[in-house]
Amino acid sequence: MLLFRKSLFAAVLLSATALSAATASAETILGALTKAYQFNSTLNSARAGARVTDENVAIAKSGYRPTIAATGSIDYTSTRRNPRLSVLPNSSPRITTGSFGIELQQMLFDGFQTRNNVAAAEAQVRASFESLRNSEQNTLFDAASAYMDVIRDRRIAVLTEQNLEFLNEQARAARSRLEVGEGTRTDVAQADASRSSAVAQLSAARAQAQASAAAYRQIVGEEPGNLQAAAPLAKLLPRSAEAAYAMAAAEHPAILASEHLVDAAGFQVKSAEGALLPRVTGQASVGTGFTSTEPLQTTDNGNTSASIGASLTIPIYTGGRTSAEIRQSKETLGQARIDVDVRRDDVRQAVTSAWTAYVAARENVQANREVVSASQLALNGVIEERNVGQRTTLDVLDAQADVITAQINLANAERDVVVGSYAILSAIGALNSQRLGLRVAEYKPQEHYKAVKDKWFGLRTPDGR
Repeated sequence: MLLFRKSLFAAVLLSATALSAATASAETILGALTKAYQFNSTLNSARAGARVTDENVAIAKSGYRPTIAATGSIDYTSTRRNPRLSVLPNSSPRITTGSFGIELQQMLFDGFQTRNNVAAAEAQVRASFESLRNSEQNTLFDAASAYMDVIRDRRIAVLTEQNLEFLNEQARAARSRLEVGEGTRTDVAQADASRSSAVAQLSAARAQAQASAAAYRQIVGEEPGNLQAAAPLAKLLPRSAEAAYAMAAAEHPAILASEHLVDAAGFQVKSAEGALLPRVTGQASVGTGFTSTEPLQTTDNGNTSASIGASLTIPIYTGGRTSAEIRQSKETLGQARIDVDVRRDDVRQAVTSAWTAYVAARENVQANREVVSASQLALNGVIEERNVGQRTTLDVLDAQADVITAQINLANAERDVVVGSYAILSAIGALNSQRLGLRVAEYKPQEHYKAVKDKWFGLRTPDGR
């Protein structure tokens, strides 16, 4: 037992020395969240998706603008003459005709479809902004969870390793007592069984630590190094569950996105109904033509023409297609309205779950600290009693199992209280780079939208591709 205490003291001293040397380069939870905000592939994909949605506004606005096209045609005709009837028996006339010009078309009235399509596209863009904000906070929460998982699982691996060292010492002591006639083979078997079980637990704990490190790498973008302990975001949380509900209803991006989608669906209904109204289109064109005849060597280049006009189209019956599209768009609008209620229910459930879990985790931390302290005192007492013959090896093993269980429960509770605070911020829609104070350039989707929403032409994206 003295050897075990010395080895444990040496391990703690070595860990403290290594920690003090690596503190300057240790990663913080906010540093990990900053890297996830910048480099997470899923988040960057969501940002690209928002940029795709931005172009729908420019596409919709094209309905206001004219279309211009260059036209051209050429025809070649060869006629074989009957030599008995032809005045020129040796000639076969070849006629080449062609024309080229420019046509312009401008929609003058389309039943307000373009106006409603633009409004729907703008509402979809606003919804994409909120969806992106929701993706950002989900990524930040996942990064915080992965960070704390690594800390917890590394700590559990260390605890199980220390447990194995303790049980190795107990197995050795049991054999020593058996050799001097103070113990039994049962004591040795019990100690060996506990030690073997601890070997399996250590293997599982190390595997779990590696899995958590892999999840951290996937979310944050790099392998976890030395990670500093993190504290819960108590100062950023609402004062009560009711206040959290109110904030979530007003600020959560999932709710706001669904409300914008209701607006978009409403404008799409109006656009579909516009197909029943007349359409007026203006046209203008200018062109020239020519005719060349061989072998007469005659050319006529004088066929220049210009025209301007308008056409009116009044839909009467479209085979039921327009009516079906209107009914479909109305059902889509109804579904969008129901989705708002679904999102509100989801957010309220998330707030309740996060709040209660956080409160329970705080209480569990305090309780498990007391359990660890009491279990350690009990273990020390059982060992002393075993040494004077009042306890058995099984009693020591049971007491040690209580200690390791309490330590693992404490590690889980301390992880849960930190993650729970991030979960509350995520549930109310307030987990963002500004609220956390991340030292990172904020991604602003509005900048790309403003750059493309009124573009008339150009193939390059705003970033130069």
